[in-house]
Amino acid sequence: MRKSHPLRRVVLATAATVSGIVLLLSLKPASDPGSAQAAGSGTGAAAAQEAAQGGAGAPVTGTMTGDAVQTQYGAVQVRITVVANKITKAEAVQAPKGGTSDQKTALAVPKLNADVVAKQSPDIDTVSGATYTSEGYKKSLQSAIDKANASAGSGSSQGSGSAQAAGAFTGAAVQTQYGTVQVRITVAGGKITKADAVQAPKGGTSDQKTQLSVPKLNQEAVAKGSADIDSVSGATYTSEGYKKSLQSALDQAKAKGGSASGSGNAGSAPGAAQARTVTGAVQQTQYGPVQVRITVAGGKITKADAVQAPKGGTSDQKTQLSVPKLNQEAVAKGSADIDSVSGATYTSEGYKKSLQSALDQAGG
Repeated sequence: MRKSHPLRRVVLATAATVSGIVLLLSLKPASDPGSAQAAGSGTGAAAAQEAAQGGAGAPVTGTMTGDAVQTQYGAVQVRITVVANKITKAEAVQAPKGGTSDQKTALAVPKLNADVVAKQSPDIDTVSGATYTSEGYKKSLQSAIDKANASAGSGSSQGSGSAQAAGAFTGAAVQTQYGTVQVRITVAGGKITKADAVQAPKGGTSDQKTQLSVPKLNQEAVAKGSADIDSVSGATYTSEGYKKSLQSALDQAKAKGGSASGSGNAGSAPGAAQARTVTGAVQQTQYGPVQVRITVAGGKITKADAVQAPKGGTSDQKTQLSVPKLNQEAVAKGSADIDSVSGATYTSEGYKKSLQSALDQAGG
């Protein structure tokens, strides 16, 4: 048998070694374990940031209006616009006004709005000289951010488009230069089917402007299904107030997320076997504020009270005469479609509006 040459054996062994090294290199992991760990921690930080801005893992886009916060000088209410979990805009839909409050509001609110967008949280600085406004602003802002986080958790976003829930929703009362504007919408099948101004400026030239603008604004709200509607020429303040209150109503409808609140009847609240107490919005009347609180159980109003009502002078007698009757009517009818008490028209109207606001909240 022919023997192999020693030099040939050396060449073959060397080739085999080189092949083995190449094979081992080809099996090495593409990423270093330490790099992968660092990348993972970066992702966690990003997720935490998203959670603070509107919910981790659920990109939120929409408009959220915080609760109205009462301060020593007036109400403060904040609305934020969120796009892909980032606050892109902040504004005060309500702020103290009148006297020195006008100057303080003009000074503070723009700074607070800018600070929110810059810091993306309610941890913003108080504006010197406007402490009460700043504190109210931050509380309302926190409420709006809480809604954004809740929206992320439920997989829904509170956009400014068509409302999703069915029922009646009353927006926040918006103060304008000429008076209060407040809008109520009726939603069915994910669309606004009706819009009404339950409050609008009145007296003097305001009567004409209200009669001119409100029907057009109502029609636009139904047609477009959003608060992105045109202002009516000659009624700019009313139009702006209308749009802000409309947006507030849409935010409520979005938050309800498909739950049926009916046309204002507490009986439409699903699974309302457990007693629940709801307080309606404060309604300003010619003789003083009216605010109603109801208790709902088993889908029905079991109790109604006026936590605020006009007082002083002849108002005491009118309140004592009307409120017990209105409370009784609310329980009997289970809705805000109750009769006004003769001799206490303003109190009755304010009662019904606040009652409707409470029913809107109880509906979902």
